[in-house]
Amino acid sequence: MRTNVTFNSNGMKVAGHMYLPDDYKEGEKRPAIVVGHPCGGVKEQTAGLYAKKLSEKGFITLAFDASYQGESEGDPRYLEDPFARAEDVKSAVTFLETRNEVDEQRIGALGICASGGYVPFAAETDRRIKAIGTVSAVDLGDMVRKGLKNSTVPNLEHLLEESNKARTEEAKGQPPRLEHIVPNTPEEVPKNAPTGVREATDYYRTARAQHPNSQNWILVRSIDRIAEYSAYDHVDMISPHPLLMIAGTNADTRYFSEMAIEKAKEPKELFLIEGATHIGLYDKKEYVDPAVEKLNSFFNQHLQ
Repeated sequence: MRTNVTFNSNGMKVAGHMYLPDDYKEGEKRPAIVVGHPCGGVKEQTAGLYAKKLSEKGFITLAFDASYQGESEGDPRYLEDPFARAEDVKSAVTFLETRNEVDEQRIGALGICASGGYVPFAAETDRRIKAIGTVSAVDLGDMVRKGLKNSTVPNLEHLLEESNKARTEEAKGQPPRLEHIVPNTPEEVPKNAPTGVREATDYYRTARAQHPNSQNWILVRSIDRIAEYSAYDHVDMISPHPLLMIAGTNADTRYFSEMAIEKAKEPKELFLIEGATHIGLYDKKEYVDPAVEKLNSFFNQHLQ
């Protein structure tokens, strides 16, 4: 059963979907999992899919729109602030602790794509998160600073200059400057575009997963906030709580999970799904199903 809920994060009302297992009985206290969405995504897309599937395994789950995005409050719209995103995760945990249905000693969190950086980042200092999982994790700060796979493209200095200009423009009364996250239509994808860009456009900008609350915009002045953020510099602080990172063998972002697991302390595990790409793990049944089975086993073991 899915219920619309709201909770406070940094003074803003955040909109979420809370999923109760079909066999939930009034008065029970169940383990719960917070689910964070990718950059540019909303709760109705891959985060909602994983939340629904994990609720079918017996967990209470909460997928929510990040502040400044989707149905959640926050101005300017489409701000991607890693530190606010981490605070949203912590605020979601706080909300779950107030729910009668939830055993507050058995709360975990799952992050997908950029939230695969934000969730571990939040868990480094929030001991209430007893188990941490990721799917297709990305350190967005590293990607902005170095490009995908350390390609050094795009140019960081140029990005920072544009981000700084956008701040000044807003202060002078101009509207907030926005840019598309991925090409806005499949026809706009360059022929030499990386697989991840091509697949992301197909996911977000076609009937496959397009949603009216996911408008493919990012606020340009988000860049300087993203650039100063590093998801996994202190990932060792998650221990003694367990960390599971799931990635596809064919994902161009796989190296982020490998890098984080190398830095993390035990208990930790990297779980690879054969043939899966970064975006394939968002919704392709042949990849999502084994990911959910692994997450179910992981959270069942560690949220006891």
